[in-house]
Amino acid sequence: MKEKIEQLKQEIIDNLNKVKDLDAFRELEIKYLGRKGELTKILKGIASLSVEEKKVLGKLANEVKLDLREKFKEAREIIEGSVKGKEFIDVTLPGEKIKKGHLHPITQVQNELEDLFTSMGFMVLDGPELESDYYNFEALNIPEYHPARDTQDTFYIKDIEDSRGRRGGEGEEGKSDLVMRTHTSPVQIRAMRKYGAPLRLIVPGRVFRSEDLDANHEHTFHQLEGLMVGEDISISNLTAVLKEMLSGILKQEVELRIRPGYFPFVEPGFEIDVKCAICNGPGCPSCKHGGWLEMLGAGLVHPNVLRAGGIDPEKYSGFAFGMGISRLAMMKYGIDDIRLFNSGDLRFLEQF
Repeated sequence: MKEKIEQLKQEIIDNLNKVKDLDAFRELEIKYLGRKGELTKILKGIASLSVEEKKVLGKLANEVKLDLREKFKEAREIIEGSVKGKEFIDVTLPGEKIKKGHLHPITQVQNELEDLFTSMGFMVLDGPELESDYYNFEALNIPEYHPARDTQDTFYIKDIEDSRGRRGGEGEEGKSDLVMRTHTSPVQIRAMRKYGAPLRLIVPGRVFRSEDLDANHEHTFHQLEGLMVGEDISISNLTAVLKEMLSGILKQEVELRIRPGYFPFVEPGFEIDVKCAICNGPGCPSCKHGGWLEMLGAGLVHPNVLRAGGIDPEKYSGFAFGMGISRLAMMKYGIDDIRLFNSGDLRFLEQF
């Protein structure tokens, strides 16, 4: 049987070398390797042999079978390549359209904001999303007992070391010293300590808060922080910069409403509202049916914050503001639900 197997193998290889098209190839494959093929019949006959013969011939049969499979595979590739090379290709036909992605609407607005502010001489800085309690609260005039922390309820992180080797969970009463930043304001302190005064900067980035989700609130959203420090900086400088920024990004004249507001890191503080560009006044879900959208908080930098940044408040003053890039994108594009930005819904994203 050994000679019979080897002779059949050589016969198959010889016939395979003569095949020129796929139809002849398939016929040959069925004739020898099919369920009722000649090689299959011989291999089935091994089952009736003795144990010693099975060991020898079984090994040989497996080797022959694997070798033939490889040769059939090579022959198929050669035949298919030859046929494909002879196919007519009409090069005048239009090609298949390749789908291209594009920047997320939040990223588009952020890029525009960065261009606007750099044209006014502002630096664009970044900072860590996982912050220490000190930079996120303490250095910004928000001590642990301050009620402002309740309005910025956030996500505390345990079992991760910060840059100074402290681990989350080592704070007083077992509270973590590490938080997902609630605003981009911590970069104010980092920048003042690094660059001193005078100083102009913006800080775009993601922030995190434990919010109840609705059309106007998300637990993860994008914010832009602005800071300007120098001699004789006043509210006039603040309003001029904000109006230039909002008009530039919305491509239209904007109507601002300035109200007194409290923020621990500025004094005095203001709430800046923009007339809703979605409903233009009558009210809609985006503006909570009030006709105005709370766009940002701002004010003159608190002396305690300047001191925390290593700057003398007797010599320098400054303004700071923070606003949601997500809300600005809603105004710019007429989007009535902030949750759409993080939905991953291509029907929404492809519109931009």
